[in-house]
Amino acid sequence: MSARGLELKVPPVALVLVTAALMWLGAWLVPQLSFATPGRYFFSAGVALIGTFVSVLGVVSFRRARTTVNPMKPGSASSLVVAGIYRMTRNPMYLGFLLILLAWATWLSNALAFLPIPFYVAYMNAFQIRPEERALEGLFGERFATYSGRVRRWI
Repeated sequence: MSARGLELKVPPVALVLVTAALMWLGAWLVPQLSFATPGRYFFSAGVALIGTFVSVLGVVSFRRARTTVNPMKPGSASSLVVAGIYRMTRNPMYLGFLLILLAWATWLSNALAFLPIPFYVAYMNAFQIRPEERALEGLFGERFATYSGRVRRWI
């Protein structure tokens, strides 16, 4: 399978779950890399709540616009959502997932737990976000180009 064959194949929620499991496994296998994090429970809970809120805002915006939330079929989008949270980030659902993963890594308080996070971002950029952007460019043309020039991909 070519690298392009991986595009839009893994549901983002499944990728988050796999990443979280790898983070836990790394922390469990190498406890020597654990460190003390004062207030980690409160900090982790706060970041996880913010991440959940950001993701939910993205879903709500899509529902209000009556367009698909299915990340595996971006070509079926019926409208370009640029209001609400989408004025600040083009990918609030994925940004929310990233915040949840950062909260999980902080809660685990193990250096190895942070290692999968850049791979999550790289995978999402290459195999989920760029294909979505190509589909949206094809559907909405100049409107999407203008929007993507104005709003950053993540934050």
